[in-house]
Amino acid sequence: MNLDVSKLKNELKQEYISILDFWKNHTADEENGGFYGELCNDGTPNSEAIKGVVLNTRILWTFASAYNFLKNEQYLKVADLAYNYIIKYFWDREFDGLFWSVDVKGNVHNDRKQIYAQGFGIYGFSEYFKATGNKESLDYAIKLFNCIEKYSFDHQHGGYIEALSRDWMPLQDMRLSEKDANEPKSMNTHLHIIEPYTNLFRVWPDDGLKMKMENLVKVFHDRIINPENAHFELFFDKDWTVKSEMVSYGHDIEGAWLLCEAADFINNPELLKQVESMSLRMTDVTLKEGLAQDNSLYYEKDPSTDHLDRDRHWWVQAEAMVGFMNAFQLSGKEKYQTAMLKMWDYIKTHIIDRENGEWHLRTNDQGLPITSDPKAGFWKCPYHNSRALMELYNRL
Repeated sequence: MNLDVSKLKNELKQEYISILDFWKNHTADEENGGFYGELCNDGTPNSEAIKGVVLNTRILWTFASAYNFLKNEQYLKVADLAYNYIIKYFWDREFDGLFWSVDVKGNVHNDRKQIYAQGFGIYGFSEYFKATGNKESLDYAIKLFNCIEKYSFDHQHGGYIEALSRDWMPLQDMRLSEKDANEPKSMNTHLHIIEPYTNLFRVWPDDGLKMKMENLVKVFHDRIINPENAHFELFFDKDWTVKSEMVSYGHDIEGAWLLCEAADFINNPELLKQVESMSLRMTDVTLKEGLAQDNSLYYEKDPSTDHLDRDRHWWVQAEAMVGFMNAFQLSGKEKYQTAMLKMWDYIKTHIIDRENGEWHLRTNDQGLPITSDPKAGFWKCPYHNSRALMELYNRL
C-alpha cells in the first residue's frame, strides 16, 4: 500500500485531539468533583455510577501525556483535576496504595489493593511528574513501586500476586474482574506492572527499578509466553502452573510492543534480541490466527471449546495498530505496515463514533456498534486509543 505519511499523521493527530476534546468536554463531574464513573454510548452521564481508580489513573496518564506531546495548557488542567481527585479520594492515607473504587461522593466503595491498579497509579503519577515537575507525584509513584515490591512480589517463585486487602494481607477473591479466573497470578497484571515501571524509569532511572524491569521481561520470556504457539498464557498458580487455555489476541499484540519498549531501557543486548524475535513471532501468530476478513482483530478464543469471541473491541484494534507498526520497524517487512493501515481504515469506518464522539467500545461481526456498551466507564477509558494514535504519530 502506498503511504502518504503527512496525510496519515494529520489524520492521527486530528483524531487524537478529537478524543481528548470528548473527555475534556463531557466527563468532568461538576457537582461531585473528578469525573463521572460512566457515560452511556450517546455521552449521557450516569451520575450515580461508582468511580473506578483504573479509569481515573488512565485519565491522568492520558492528559499528562497529551500535555507532554502538544503542550496545550487545557490538557494540563484536566490532568490536574485527575491528580487532585486521585490523591484526595483514592489514596489510602493509613496503609498507602490506591483503593479500587469510590462512590460519587468520594467515599470508599471497595478498599482492596489490586496490583494492576497500583501499576496504573505509577503510570499516571510518573507521566504527571514529567508534565509538571511536581515532586509529590514522583514520590507517590515511588511509594506505589515500593508497595508492589514489598507486598506483592513472590520471593519464592518470582512474579507478582494479583491482589491484596486494604492492609496488604492475602485475599480469597483476587480477580481483576468478573470474567477473570480467581488465580494468584495473571499475564494482565504483569503486563501492567512492566508498562508503568518502564514509564517510571524514564523519570527515575533507579538501578533497583531497572533490575525489576529486567526480571519482569525474563518472567514473560520464561513463564508467560508459550514457546510452542507464541501466545500469552493468561492465568497461573503461584508456582506458574498454567490455569487457562484462553487466547487473548489484544493482549498478545499489546504485549508484543510493550515488552520491546521495556527491553529497550534495560541495556541487555542479548535479552533485547530475544524479546524482539519473540515480538515478531507473536505478531505473526496474531495476524495468522486473530485477523478477520475485514482486517480487524477478533477478541479472544477458547481452544478447549474452539469458541471464538468475534466482537471487535476498541482497545484491541488500537493496540494492534501499534503492534503492527512496531513489527514493521523491527523487520522492515511491508506486510506489517499494510496491516496497520488496514486496521486504521477499519477503525475509521466502524469504531470511531461519528455521531456522538469518541470510539465505540466494540462492534459485532457485521461491523455494527453495540450501543448498549458505555462510552466511558470502569474499563472504557481514553488511554488505549489516545496512546495508539500518539505512538503511531511519533513512529512515522
